[in-house]
Amino acid sequence: MTTPVLEARDVTMRFGGLTAVRSVDFTVNAGEIVGLIGPNGAGKTTFFNCLTGLYVPTEGTVSYKGTVLPPKPHLVTQAGIARTFQNIRLFSNMTVLENVLVGRHTRTKEGLWSALLRGPGFKKAERASEERAMELLEFIGLAPKRDHLARNLPYGEQRKLEIARALASEPGLLLLDEPTAGMNPQETRATEELVFAIRDKGIAVLLIEHDMRFVFNLSDRVAVLVQGEKLVEGTSEVVQADERVIAAYLGEPFEGDPGEAEAAEVEAAEAAAEAPSTTSSTKGEAK
Repeated sequence: MTTPVLEARDVTMRFGGLTAVRSVDFTVNAGEIVGLIGPNGAGKTTFFNCLTGLYVPTEGTVSYKGTVLPPKPHLVTQAGIARTFQNIRLFSNMTVLENVLVGRHTRTKEGLWSALLRGPGFKKAERASEERAMELLEFIGLAPKRDHLARNLPYGEQRKLEIARALASEPGLLLLDEPTAGMNPQETRATEELVFAIRDKGIAVLLIEHDMRFVFNLSDRVAVLVQGEKLVEGTSEVVQADERVIAAYLGEPFEGDPGEAEAAEVEAAEAAAEAPSTTSSTKGEAK
């Protein structure tokens, strides 16, 4: 039996007259690595933002372990979902250790007065947070650089640090938005091993990625978004063999294309617009 960690039901996101995500149903089970792929502009990051509270879906619900999530990013993190971003969002003038400690804020219970007075309870919580942060830095291989400024890390290590900061919130589900963007093959391979290690710790992973080899090597399931709709979902082998997926990436029309109906309406409208002129021309010739 599989236990759902994340359940998205009929999620739709509109921006004025533009529908970026349309009626998407999506599930991530405990212990799974799930890939989300699609051409540029398919709505992948918008869907991620709906899952993590950055956007409030126009329609539909998002649930974590059976509870509907509030549309507030910090409450989503507190519930047990953490994420990274397509563009690195580290605190560049803070140390590696300090960046990870920032990720602990939803798991510490010390309030303002405790922090100001720095009593025994605060110091105990501070030590516990630092110990946990160092465990995470050991896990990702950055412990020797704990006191380095984040901005001085190589690009690949900055990506790792962002993952460590997300893990500091003790999530049950980790969302990775293009974790290998800009990486060389060695860094990509290291990230692949890291994602497997995260899954082995009991954390489910959902990732957006353009590197198809990376996605298909990692994922238990892969879902494909095209023009805001879920086109197909299945194992890596099933998705790779699907002609609609191949067509979507090659930019060729295919049966069942979410844009097929709109294209047909445009063609019909154009044909109707041409019909009167043809008729008038015929009448003129008859005269």
